[in-house]
Amino acid sequence: MTGVLRTCLQSILKLVNAIIGMVGMALIIYALWLIRVWQRHMDGFSRDSPHSPIPWFIYASLGLGVSLCMIACSGHVAAETANGHCLSCYMVFIMLLTLLEAAVTADIYLNHDWEEDFPYDPTGKFDDFKHFVSSNFDFCKWVGLSVVAAQGLSVLLSMVLKALGSEQGQYYDSDDDYAPATLPLLVNQVHPSPYIVGQPHLTPKNDSWNIRIHEKTNSIVHSRFGCAIDIQMPKLLN
Repeated sequence: MTGVLRTCLQSILKLVNAIIGMVGMALIIYALWLIRVWQRHMDGFSRDSPHSPIPWFIYASLGLGVSLCMIACSGHVAAETANGHCLSCYMVFIMLLTLLEAAVTADIYLNHDWEEDFPYDPTGKFDDFKHFVSSNFDFCKWVGLSVVAAQGLSVLLSMVLKALGSEQGQYYDSDDDYAPATLPLLVNQVHPSPYIVGQPHLTPKNDSWNIRIHEKTNSIVHSRFGCAIDIQMPKLLN
């Protein structure tokens, strides 16, 4: 029963990490598209100004996407192996990412001048992103809640898997349960009795020795006392 539960939890954790990985890949594709657009825009401008402004929003999107993909890969490995150390590292990464998202969300909702906390974006894509979020607030809200729910579910599943332990340890426990039943047979095979091994070799020798004694005794008695005693002698010897 424990093995079936562990397999189900591993499958669910892999599915949750697949969702996180798809979000990361979407951010990477979006960031690469922004980089391409920014390079086209800066082809003529870079000749006049060698110190071009840094498009921090593009780099932030790319870094967040790469981080999500790396976390998803580590979560897939942790779910496959069900190792305690891998699950602990995975939970630490998820919690750090969740804390960062919570800090940004709290700053946006509680601080009215939150735009001043971010540097100036020369690409203008940050303003386009804000406009897209404000015009599609319900859709973006459900997407954000889905990502946060997936992260929380991944932490919960990792904690349960860590409590259950690895599958290899479960096999060792089952071997220990059956060890007492097989112990006497193994002891008899490893330490055989020397008398049992030597008994088949001693039996033919003892039989031949008894037959010779009987024949020699019968010949002596027959020569001295006659045939009548010869018939009773084997019975007395037996």
